[in-house]
Amino acid sequence: MEAATDEPDVDELMEQFHDYLSKKQLKSTRQRDIIARRFFSTGGHLSIEELLVLAREENPRIGYATVYRTLKLLTECGLAAQRRFGEGQAIYETAGDTEHHDHLICIECDFVLEFANDEIERLQDQVARSFGFNLVRHKLELYGLCPKARGIKGGSCPREEDEARGDRVGLT
Repeated sequence: MEAATDEPDVDELMEQFHDYLSKKQLKSTRQRDIIARRFFSTGGHLSIEELLVLAREENPRIGYATVYRTLKLLTECGLAAQRRFGEGQAIYETAGDTEHHDHLICIECDFVLEFANDEIERLQDQVARSFGFNLVRHKLELYGLCPKARGIKGGSCPREEDEARGDRVGLT
């Protein structure tokens, strides 16, 4: 089992976004570009609020509504995927050409870890076929507790470790 770590080609994704905007006869604005570029270049999962903070590092005048509308456009054109884990808020991840992956979610700290496992994929296909189904798509979300939330002596929270390193991979 391995963590999913596909690196997106930000320039290619930006080109696809600009093509979509042109087809819809929408303007490619500097604020949209900042938001989209930050979204594509940041690993893991982002809420609207988290993306707003990142975008404001480059342009403090970017507003919540602009981030919301840009994410909506990115989702409509298939470059972003909206996720809701459990009862949580909507979060977004880069979609499109990325490899399929599943998610482990800590119900205490909301940490989200992407992972890929060929054996799990094979078993899901096998189960579907045994009931006469041909899978078109699926999602697997596993909910549990990270080592710190479980109270393991010396156990750490992956979210806190990522934040300490300044790493965004795996964060919601």
